[in-house]
Amino acid sequence: MYHAVAHRPAPAVHRLSVSPGAFRAQMAVLAERGLTPLTTAALGRAWRTGGPLPPRPVLITFDDGYEGVHRYALPVLAAHGFAATVFVTTGWLRGPYEEAGAPDTMLDWHQVRELAAAGAEIGGHSHTHPELDQLDDGRLRSETVRCREIIGAELGAAPASFAHPYGYSDRRVRRAVRTAGFAQSLAVGNALARRGQGPYALERVTVRRGTTPREFDRMITGRPSGRDFAVDRALTKGYAVVRRTRRALRSAAGPGR
Repeated sequence: MYHAVAHRPAPAVHRLSVSPGAFRAQMAVLAERGLTPLTTAALGRAWRTGGPLPPRPVLITFDDGYEGVHRYALPVLAAHGFAATVFVTTGWLRGPYEEAGAPDTMLDWHQVRELAAAGAEIGGHSHTHPELDQLDDGRLRSETVRCREIIGAELGAAPASFAHPYGYSDRRVRRAVRTAGFAQSLAVGNALARRGQGPYALERVTVRRGTTPREFDRMITGRPSGRDFAVDRALTKGYAVVRRTRRALRSAAGPGR
């Protein structure tokens, strides 16, 4: 899971960014080790139908929709012939649906269409990137349905895949994502994706500014480790508990509280 690819990202996304040089080196490692990138939709289809997966499959995903994905990542992906999935927050992209809140320079819709034309899968990442499990049912439906409808209108085909903002979801959120029409969705979890996680909570590992070449190599060989990874796993588990508690307290307080 990537976010921004930039030389000088905004402070808000610096830790979750990678430099263009680091991204280029990481893609070279994938190629050298014989991994085969595929889209999230292709993985979902294979698991649902029992169809074959390519040798040593791996997902390359980008969350939010930062402009550097087009400027820096796309040429590298194209050079290797790599597939990827870009999960866009439709209200953050530059253009007619833009709303406040974007943490850095984002893609515009022309760039999104160019990514799609180059073979990248465009997935949904909500409309305004809220904590979906904290929303009431009406807003939850709006965030998922509106995102899917906007992407469909701009690209001529509705997206099949979704990534949960902040990587977290509960049963209600996953049901809303499925009802909106998405066939599969990704979480974070900082663990490798496994069929037993179910199609709406597949986990990913985070590549960040501080990911060393050794840590990246361990990630892609199924042996992720390192201080950042251990911290991420602990924070992910702790955050899930906090969010469930927060929602339970809100529900107990009743409407209007």
